[in-house]
Amino acid sequence: MESFVGQHDNENVLLVFRRHPIAMRKGFYLLLIPFLIGSLPTLFWPDNLNLLWLSLGGFVVGLLGFFYHWIGWYYSVFIVTDQRLRQVSQRGLFNQSVVDLGLNKIQNMSVNVPGFSATIFEFGTIVVQTYVGDLVLDRLHKPEKIYNQMLDIVNTHGGSVERMGDDEKEFA
Repeated sequence: MESFVGQHDNENVLLVFRRHPIAMRKGFYLLLIPFLIGSLPTLFWPDNLNLLWLSLGGFVVGLLGFFYHWIGWYYSVFIVTDQRLRQVSQRGLFNQSVVDLGLNKIQNMSVNVPGFSATIFEFGTIVVQTYVGDLVLDRLHKPEKIYNQMLDIVNTHGGSVERMGDDEKEFA
C-alpha cells in the first residue's frame, strides 16, 4: 500500500500491518457450526440424498457468517507513516472507525505475548502510550517484529522512545 484515503501530500507510508488471522476465529466457528448441524440428518438417514441439500444450506449460511468476519479482518489495517500512526477498524460492512495518532505524541510502547497459544501462533498486543491514554493494537501477527519496526520509525521521525530490553518485555 503506497497511499491511502486521507494521506497528506508530504506523507510517506513506512509500515502497513493487520491483525493475525486468528482474529477471525469466530468466523471459522460460524462456518463450521451451521455446516455440522446441517450435516447431522445425513448421518442418521444416509439413504436420503435430498438431505445433502441441508448440508449445502448449512455451508452457505456458515460461509455468509465467515464472510462477515473476514470483511472486518481484511479492511482493518494499521498504517505507520513518517508523521502518524493510523488505525482503521472495520466492523461488518458499514461500520468503520479511524484513529490517527501523531508520532510525536507517543511517549512509550510495550509488547505483550500472552501465553502458550500466543507464543505458538505468534500473535500478541502492542500498547502505544500517550499523554491522553493508551492505544491498544491487539491480536497482531509477530508483534515483536512490528514493535521493533515501529520503535525505529518513532525514534527516527517522531521523538524518542527507549527500546525495552528482553527482561522488560511483558510475557504472561
